[in-house]
Parts: sequence; structure tokens; C-alpha cells
Amino acid sequence: MDLGLKNRVALISGAGGGIGLATARLLAEEGVKLVLTDMDRDKLKQAVADIPGEPLLVAADMTDQAAVDDLVKQAEARFGQVDIVVHTAGVTGAKGDPLEVSDDDYQEAWATDFFSAVRVARATVPAMRKRGWGRLVCITSENAVQPYWEEAVYNVAKAALAAFIKNLSYKEAAHGVLCNTVAPAFIETGMTDGMMEKRAKELAVSFDEAVQSFLEEERPGIVQKRRGQPEEVASAIALLVSERASFINGSNLRVDGGSVQSVQN
Repeated sequence: MDLGLKNRVALISGAGGGIGLATARLLAEEGVKLVLTDMDRDKLKQAVADIPGEPLLVAADMTDQAAVDDLVKQAEARFGQVDIVVHTAGVTGAKGDPLEVSDDDYQEAWATDFFSAVRVARATVPAMRKRGWGRLVCITSENAVQPYWEEAVYNVAKAALAAFIKNLSYKEAAHGVLCNTVAPAFIETGMTDGMMEKRAKELAVSFDEAVQSFLEEERPGIVQKRRGQPEEVASAIALLVSERASFINGSNLRVDGGSVQSVQN
């Protein structure tokens, strides 16, 4: 199926691994010109070495507006414009009693998981609006609608992100700019690897046993009994940024294997 994306320009944050890297590979196959960013350029360069088309690689701190603005300027200098933004950068943040985690813990998640999206939208959406076409997709989480007790700092930041993109979608669609979110759950990435390594150590079990016990005890809605793959999330993102999704706006697309056990988003 032709997604109608050939020669579009996409900026992907968090492109050094996981969902961001999988999305970069898939969009490259569709003929998209890529601007890829992460915190460490050397690691980013190594991660994307097999992606064709000479993507622009830029190390940028997405919590810094000046750095984001400079990233977009470099993208425009190289390719003329940015048509698509896929914002995947994020952190899990501190875990624990919601009343005992520190202000700094909340601020870290807020800056990285929420405010970075505000900053990248500020830097890209106005130009998309003027051209009459654009796509903005941000990664939320199952936690935005199904919060877990010990993950409050992550929950609130992702819920705020979902609300922000929904809010943005109301007016931007009139200018051809569609804004959506994708909500994964328990995807096989470095983030969940770290969670499972910690669990395995605490329970004195193997990594695979930690994954299976987590699925059974903490994510009963995932009846497939496995972690999702980054490529499975990337496929949903590719649809949303394409011409095929021209009537999808303000949506939160779950790619969670059924982890969220409710009807409402």
C-alpha cells in the first residue's frame, strides 16, 4: 500500500533506539527524508547506520527550546522544510509512593515526557500550518488512561501530553495539520528491558521468567503473553503520518495488545 509519503521530510526524536529507530527505518522504506535526533550523536550514528538516504543526524536536548529551534533550523537548511514530526523521546522517571517521590522527580518527567512535545510543536507546527499540510504524532502510553500506582510521575506527564495533543488538534486540522498520539504498552525496548532486569534481580529469576510473571501479574489484558515489538508501533505511526490517515485527527491510537482494559481512551 502506497502511503503517499515519498519525499516528505520527517523529524524523529528518540531515534537512537526502540520505537523511534523502528519508525525511521519504516519511513525510509517509504521514501521519506529523515531528520533524526537523540542525545548522543555517536550512538545515534551507529544505530542508524543501515538506514538509506543519508538522514540528517543531530544531537539535541529536547527539553531545551533553543536546542529544538536549532534542530529545526538545521532540518530546514538541509531539506527546506519539516512535514512530519514523530516525537518518541521520553523517560520512565522515578517510581514509588506518589507522595514521597520528590519535586525534582516530577519535574524531570514533566520536562522530558510533556514539555519537550510542547517545544517541538512550537518549532514546527506554525510552518506546517502556513504550507497547509503536516503531521504531528507523539508517543503517550497506556499509563495516560490506565495509571499504575507507583508510576505517578510518568502517568501525569503522559496524561498531560495526551491532553495537549488533543487540544492542539482542534484548530490545526483546519490548516491541514493533523495531530495524534500513539499509546503503546510493554514494548520490547531498552526502557522495558531495564524494568525487567530489575524485576529479575528482585525476584531472583531469569529475565524471561521476569517478563512472563509481569505479564501474568501486572498486564493480564495482554492475552498474547508477550511484549510488543517496536516495528508494530512504527506501523501505526507510519499510517498516522500518511495520506491514508487524512481523516484521523485528535485520536489516541492504542498499540497495547489489549493492556488497557476499558472502552474509553
